[in-house]
Amino acid sequence: MTDGLMSKAATMEIPINGAGDTGSLPEDDGLEQDLQQVMVSGPNLNETSIVSGGYGGTAEGIIPTSTVKGSGLHPPHPSSLATGDEAARGIAVEKFDIVKKWGINTYKCTKQLISERFGRGSRTVDLELETQIELLRDTKRKYECVLQLGRALTHHFYSLVQTQRALGDAFSDLSQKSPELQEEFGCNAETQKLLCKNGETLLGAVNFFVSSINTLVNKTMEDTLMTVKQYETARLEYDAYRTDLEELSMGPRDTSTLCRLDAAQSHFQSHKEKYEKLRADVAIKLKFLEENKIKVMHKQLLLFHNAISAYFAGNQQQLVQTLRQFNIKLKTPGAEKPSWLEEQ
Repeated sequence: MTDGLMSKAATMEIPINGAGDTGSLPEDDGLEQDLQQVMVSGPNLNETSIVSGGYGGTAEGIIPTSTVKGSGLHPPHPSSLATGDEAARGIAVEKFDIVKKWGINTYKCTKQLISERFGRGSRTVDLELETQIELLRDTKRKYECVLQLGRALTHHFYSLVQTQRALGDAFSDLSQKSPELQEEFGCNAETQKLLCKNGETLLGAVNFFVSSINTLVNKTMEDTLMTVKQYETARLEYDAYRTDLEELSMGPRDTSTLCRLDAAQSHFQSHKEKYEKLRADVAIKLKFLEENKIKVMHKQLLLFHNAISAYFAGNQQQLVQTLRQFNIKLKTPGAEKPSWLEEQ
């Protein structure tokens, strides 16, 4: 039985040293926080409700004895009362079983987690997969930094464009009221208006870049990391029930122990299948995420480079062509705010 337990495809058990460090991969504290949350909140028992006419009920259903004596009413049939009691008792037993299973599972997982932290046990580690997971978390942090800087750029540049628009209006007004400087003021007014127009075009491109990064980070990557959290929880449960089975296997083989051993084997197999399924799901999602990230970023980085280069080179035609190339549409002229701001 021990040989069957220890045969894991692409995984290995890494013993924890006395300091509680695996010596290879950092652990995510989020798993411990999730476990603590489960322990505090407990199982969800709101799916069913116990209906009882006894303790805690209202007085609306109580019939006075005087009314019963003076009327032709008959007491409810004993079988209907029994049926109601049995239904309520069945629901109560079902809820008790849920709480019991949750408590046992939480205890085993807490015991396994503490054992790993203090170096008294072992944990199953897929080195390749967990390296990819840690790389994803690091990549997400760096992309979040790019996203933050991109948003800051749009807001700063928007303020610049607004200033250029106000300055252009001021020059235009002065050109009409200052005949001796009409040409100079008029020339500067046209320049500021052109800069303002090009600036709004650039903002449209930058906002498209920021929006795409936001989708990649907060939707695509986050979805994969949610599956990773489920995988990490399943790994903890798998190791907890594996340890439980190994401990029972080394004990005496009396009738009571054999029954517990069969139950432990069944629980272990169930959690093993769950763990292996989620491990496969994470591997697939990581693969597709990497492919999607490369595709998205290739397009967005090209857009960002071409738009920035065209704007600061003063190449208005190339700037407009860049937006057309990536099918970016700006708000119609005359609107109070450009479309890029509304999506923030």
